[in-house]
Amino acid sequence: MRDFRDAKLMAKTLRQALADRDISLTHSETLEIVARQFGLDQWNILSAKIDAAGANPSAIGIEPPMPIFRIFSVEKAMEFYCGFLGFHLDWEHRFGENFPLYCQVSRDGMALHLSEHSGDASPGAKAFARVANVRAYHAELSGKDYRYMKPGVEEAPWGLEMTVIDPFSNRIAFCQQT
Repeated sequence: MRDFRDAKLMAKTLRQALADRDISLTHSETLEIVARQFGLDQWNILSAKIDAAGANPSAIGIEPPMPIFRIFSVEKAMEFYCGFLGFHLDWEHRFGENFPLYCQVSRDGMALHLSEHSGDASPGAKAFARVANVRAYHAELSGKDYRYMKPGVEEAPWGLEMTVIDPFSNRIAFCQQT
């Protein structure tokens, strides 16, 4: 679940979603919209709130982990994560020409790192992601009629869960906890 500390990512996501629909807004304009979504009059107020929250009482400041999934084909990975799951490619890195890819994909508040580097991760990993409405996401994915994955929604003791498996046997369990 997102909170006000995710405002910059929310603004970036909003700007990208609008750009996909040929609606152009500046980053500042999307920041102002996000501030209003949190019930504040302007971005400066929300920014101050974010800064105050950054004064973490814990000196360690542990943040959520970043899953790394091993991939073997950039084309298949982008087809699955961006085409099917609806993630966006945030950035990519290669140490040089003809080197393995390392990149980040994200959607809403979730980000994943995908790596062609053999030592970064083992294929077959699993990530657990909380979602607000798993049935809506299931309906979106079902509407795409992706030939390699037809996930279902299952009732588990901890909530409604939809598991997807990428072309490299990595799994994501999207769960609406009840």
